[in-house]
Amino acid sequence: MRSESDVFAELAVLSTSPGYVHALAYICHQDNFITYEKEMKVADMQKLFTHSRLIRTEITTLIGLVVQKEIDWQLPEPATMQEYIDRTYRLMDEFHAAIGASLFHSIKTIGDPSTPQGSILREPIFYGGESAYSFQYRDFSVEKYGHDEVWLSSKKGFSIQAAAGVVRAIGEIQNTKVLATHRAMLKAPPADWTILPGFCLSAEEVECISGVSLKEVKAVLDAFTLQDRNTHFSDASAFNSVAASPLIPLPDGRVLLLQYYSIVEALYESPFYWMAADDAYKATAFKHRGEFTESFVVNRLTKVFGAENVLRNVDLFQGKNKAGEIDVLVTFGDRLIVVQAKSKRLTLEARKGNDGQIKADFQKAITDSYEQGLLCARHLLAGDCVLRSPQNSEIKLPWKPKEVFILNVVSDHYPALSFQARQFLKQEVSEGIRPPFIMDIFLLDAMTEMLETPLRLLGYINQRVLHADKLLIQHELIALSFHLKENLWLSDEHDMVLLDDDISADLDLAMTIRREGIPGNRTPDGILTRFAGTAFERLIRQIEQRGDPATIELGFLLLTIGEDTCRHIDNGIQEVIRQAKFDGAVHDFTVSLGEAQEGICIHCNPGETDAAAKKLAAHCHLRKYTLKARKWFGLCLDTDESIRTGVVLDYPWHQSDEMDAQTAGMQRRPGITLSGSSAMRGKAKIGRNDLCPCGSGMKYKKCHLGKAD
Repeated sequence: MRSESDVFAELAVLSTSPGYVHALAYICHQDNFITYEKEMKVADMQKLFTHSRLIRTEITTLIGLVVQKEIDWQLPEPATMQEYIDRTYRLMDEFHAAIGASLFHSIKTIGDPSTPQGSILREPIFYGGESAYSFQYRDFSVEKYGHDEVWLSSKKGFSIQAAAGVVRAIGEIQNTKVLATHRAMLKAPPADWTILPGFCLSAEEVECISGVSLKEVKAVLDAFTLQDRNTHFSDASAFNSVAASPLIPLPDGRVLLLQYYSIVEALYESPFYWMAADDAYKATAFKHRGEFTESFVVNRLTKVFGAENVLRNVDLFQGKNKAGEIDVLVTFGDRLIVVQAKSKRLTLEARKGNDGQIKADFQKAITDSYEQGLLCARHLLAGDCVLRSPQNSEIKLPWKPKEVFILNVVSDHYPALSFQARQFLKQEVSEGIRPPFIMDIFLLDAMTEMLETPLRLLGYINQRVLHADKLLIQHELIALSFHLKENLWLSDEHDMVLLDDDISADLDLAMTIRREGIPGNRTPDGILTRFAGTAFERLIRQIEQRGDPATIELGFLLLTIGEDTCRHIDNGIQEVIRQAKFDGAVHDFTVSLGEAQEGICIHCNPGETDAAAKKLAAHCHLRKYTLKARKWFGLCLDTDESIRTGVVLDYPWHQSDEMDAQTAGMQRRPGITLSGSSAMRGKAKIGRNDLCPCGSGMKYKKCHLGKAD
């Protein structure tokens, strides 16, 4: 195997070959563009996950090498063009192997504190998947720099809204021109084939599409146009000027943009560095960046939990002494979410594989934030602090906290974040404190977009942190997409699960359709669709609306069970309600789960509330004992499916002669038991003028009399 530097040197020579830019344009078109008919489907998106495709960091590397010399725009002969393309893919495969050599040879020592992790992490840092969608970078830039309008207008000549409008227009122009260029190629002889013109654009074209004044358009394009030869880009981890300034100037005054993702990423990241270089404005820029991160988290979580349950900048006091600070506190029943937000990123030195710098960056971005959240979680559970708002008013929690979830959120793309969290973060898990969930704002946005109700979102967080040590993924969008499709629940028999990148295609498609207005299915087929409109789904929504600790606990359980069991519960609810409507008596069914470690009794009881609650509790007590369960849930419904009351029995099982006697006639094997429904339906005589047992509310003669049952 050749060294990384040797392969990089050969790539540099290839990239400055006569007319190579045409071959690179072909690669960008082949590997970055998706075609679809009528509406976009997952199969269309799958081409972005082929192993032969070059990813964004690889293409950016090639562009960074192309600009190091005067670009030769002459179109090569077809054979030369093909040789350029084939050689590029071969060299990039070799380059990947060279970067990944340290990781491969050190696989057994990953996580060993005595082993330097820098060289090992270079591969996941360089080749890790993107954590942000292009439209997130573009749209969040307006939020991120909304308070910097005066500086941007005076120093750069444009507003952030205008810049976002220009970038959006560039995407539309590029899509149209690339398609038109490709169609024109089909009518031309092979010797004239090139897709390069599709990537070129002028300020006038952008003005026409964006509606932004030509003066501002030119100012935006100038700000993101490359001004140097990128000679300092001497290896893949060095600063690459085209990442910050991706527009390449053309001899005729237009610009070339080979990769649209680069311009949206630059829009999100570069303005901060411009402002940080201004000594007079630097402090203000840092302040605004921190405020943006907290505001973003508050806005996204408020959409799910409601403004009354999302509190910002909560201080914990013991007497007159401040014991802790919480950036964002979320309440849902007796569950709390403590969010600590940071505006830190992976430095250039860390990307080069500097072991000490990687750990220092992680300490500032994640570890400090986690330890702060952990301290606050301990105080919240202990109840030994007074919570105060920024206005110094006391905050009273609605319930005594049972569990605290810690979310550590960063505002920028942090390469290999999940991988680094496994390596460097020492977690403390105790009763009531869940393992931390490390994420960026882009994941939080996707989570709150797809899981838009409290129980769904918190249920996913609960499952994700529960399986943190079992799951191997390149980035968190993969796990979220898998959850939407299959439910992220791993049994004890799974020691380690590796999820490949292409699993995220379903989520990628749904987010693109929702945010870009492309025709297609807004929600992946899975946990959000298979029970839509059923009694089971209506039960979940009621639990969310109540926010009651007893029913929240049940809600978590219901979100982890398999599809077949969900359907049994759905059928059971419909059956006991049908029976209760028919005869006015109490009907119930029981479901035991996890080899009878947990179970559920659901009653439909039209009777008086207190009596119904006592009957439910007594029945659950007996069922729990019969199956020697660790935990048991009970739920009482009215005949309109509304929840009347709930109960949770959570205590160790102990043998009792008295309980043995009381439960002597009860079924003792795990499973699903419906109380006498089929027998009743077969024996009870239904009068013509009785209510139909189907639950329609109509008389039997008007409904099912004479019809097949």
